[in-house]
Amino acid sequence: MEYNLKLPQNKRNKFAEPLDLLIAGKREVTLLKVEKIFRDLSKESISINFYIVGDIVTKDFLAHQFLNSFIKICIIDEKTQRKHIDIGSKGFFEEIIEFENPNGTIHKEWWSLLRKAINSQKKTKMKVTEGEEDLLVLPLIMELPIEKNVKNFVFYGQPPITDASVNIPEGIVIVEVNEDIKKKVKELIALMDKF
Repeated sequence: MEYNLKLPQNKRNKFAEPLDLLIAGKREVTLLKVEKIFRDLSKESISINFYIVGDIVTKDFLAHQFLNSFIKICIIDEKTQRKHIDIGSKGFFEEIIEFENPNGTIHKEWWSLLRKAINSQKKTKMKVTEGEEDLLVLPLIMELPIEKNVKNFVFYGQPPITDASVNIPEGIVIVEVNEDIKKKVKELIALMDKF
């Protein structure tokens, strides 16, 4: 991407809706549901990779012995509701990349950083040192390859939305990276302002 992208205020609600499957509920419940889905899927002869955006989901997955075995990349800012959070990753990641990403934007350099991290095959923590990571789910999905016998999944936390046309409960969103999702993300990116 050759431009920085900014979320237009008048289109925020379009970006608040879950991109794919929402597992609704509190953390303890959603984690058990996610575990069941992937215990069943792991019996198939495919390779499964997890890419996580957000501190709480990262913390929960890292602490879960079965789920953390699939983690490739986590994008975090080590803050939740503006308070510092320790995600408990000591010794887990092989590479740590730190970068700034102003609130409500996708910095153009994130595309190449993500591509490099994906191609490295190392367990990578990508830490936003200033700004926020929420919108980085979009370039992450676009940069992930679609390959035979490999399923790439992106996870992020869904906050409850009560001021939209439809109420959206809190939970975990599971995005299976495929052509349909990439098309949906491309349409969202097209709504953003370039600068």
